[in-house]
Amino acid sequence: MGISLNKFKWIEKSKMNIKDDIFSGLTVALALVPEAIAFAFIVGISPIIGLYGAFMMAIITAIIGGRPGMISGATGAMAVVMVSLVSEGNQYAETLGITGPEIGLQFLFVTLLFTGTFQILAGVFKLGKYVRMIPHPVMMGFVNGLAIVIMISQLGMFKIGGDWMQGTSLYVMIALVAATMILMVTIPKLSKKIPATLISILLVTGVVIYFNIDTQTVRSFVAAGSADGNGSLAAGLPSFAIPIIPFTWESLKIILPYAFILAAIGLIESLMTMNLIDELTESHGNGNKECIAQGTANMVNGMFGGMGGCAMIGQSIINIKSGGRGRLSGIVAGVTLLIFILFASEYIEMVPIAALVGVMFMVVIGTFAWSTFKIIGKIPTHDLFVIAVVTFITVVEDLAVAVLVGIIVSALVFAWQNALRIRARKHIDERGIKHYEIYGPLFFASTKMFLDKFDVKEDPKEVIVDFGESRIMDQSAIEAINKIAVKYQAAGKTIHLRHLSQDCTKLIKKAEKICEVNLLEDPDYFVSIDNYNANLITKK
Repeated sequence: MGISLNKFKWIEKSKMNIKDDIFSGLTVALALVPEAIAFAFIVGISPIIGLYGAFMMAIITAIIGGRPGMISGATGAMAVVMVSLVSEGNQYAETLGITGPEIGLQFLFVTLLFTGTFQILAGVFKLGKYVRMIPHPVMMGFVNGLAIVIMISQLGMFKIGGDWMQGTSLYVMIALVAATMILMVTIPKLSKKIPATLISILLVTGVVIYFNIDTQTVRSFVAAGSADGNGSLAAGLPSFAIPIIPFTWESLKIILPYAFILAAIGLIESLMTMNLIDELTESHGNGNKECIAQGTANMVNGMFGGMGGCAMIGQSIINIKSGGRGRLSGIVAGVTLLIFILFASEYIEMVPIAALVGVMFMVVIGTFAWSTFKIIGKIPTHDLFVIAVVTFITVVEDLAVAVLVGIIVSALVFAWQNALRIRARKHIDERGIKHYEIYGPLFFASTKMFLDKFDVKEDPKEVIVDFGESRIMDQSAIEAINKIAVKYQAAGKTIHLRHLSQDCTKLIKKAEKICEVNLLEDPDYFVSIDNYNANLITKK
């Protein structure tokens, strides 16, 4: 039985239209604000840098990306890596006698230039297509793990000054979150012409302002995380500047590994999010084009003072749910976020955090593949194991490691299952020649079982190994054939290979020096014993 992702029944299958793209873009812009700020705080940089990064990523990837409707911005997966980068950059600068909080930030900007370069090269060399090879259980583990990560990140919003909310403030927060979620479920039943997410945020914000409810807002959230207690998001346009760091080999030794890790994490998360959006919208994105777009956006961030990022599964699903299907939705989200920064920061600061948390909790519900529980006992145990492993590692480590482990485990399982398929049918013909008819692929995992099929000591003087129903896949297979040939030759017996496909024959011919066997060519798939000498090619 095949594995199917949660079909997100709350997401309508619709075509792109300008109205939906505009409204969904406005909604996404609101949802981007607390995420960008929170991730900037994680790295230890100004929230404005996080907001700059979010709007530049959103606009650039929307314009030139390979997946219309997908939203990019500052992300937690990359922010966690940036923490160590900024810290290590500061420490190295101190050893050179250079001090100041901006040094680590400059290291971040230079690293983003290299990160973008690596991602663009991945697109140029068409590496994006390989995401299609990620097994479906890994994909299910990916969405489940990210759903849990999003939920855990939102729980952090229930803190004030590092301490968990208690008493009235907690009850008010819970009530407003619940109200937002109820509105998001109820509004589409009344009318699907209005974006439920945006209206829910506006209604909850209006209630908080009208009744003067004491609860955490974007303004108080920013103030609590800022070193100077400044709760304002107001800022000007980002300015172009070439980042300056000590240009030494030691600097590059710090930057290049981080750049490669950030590029890998960014592309894996972006391409897997693209796959998910492809399934939800029943359309297809261009992975290589998305690699180039992600790289370009990160390079621009490095030159204009943003923190960079990648595709965001939560905001992308909010966009799709709100009707965003085209590039305009991402462009509107990015431009609106910039307008917030330049002209409307005081209004955005009034939005209660609870309303945004409610939206993200709905994203969690929609993101998690609930079908996982339905398929228990209906799919192979190893597929369930891969789902669980990828989910767990995504939560406790990071996405890149989780996907890598999931692919390795899936590949090992695949190799083992195919290794078990190797078998041999044996018979001795009227001429006294023994035939081994091999079935199944011969590759590194099946060579041991292949070698065990032969009885060199008891076999007659002439042996034919028929590969009509098998294939020689790799170097290990050639070496296995060489080993069995040596054994027969040592016993004074002859071995012939028969019914090799053209590509297998080519492999054997390339390995003449290490594979001293006779190759019996039979283009008509029939061998006459009396014509052996005419058909036999001796390898020397």
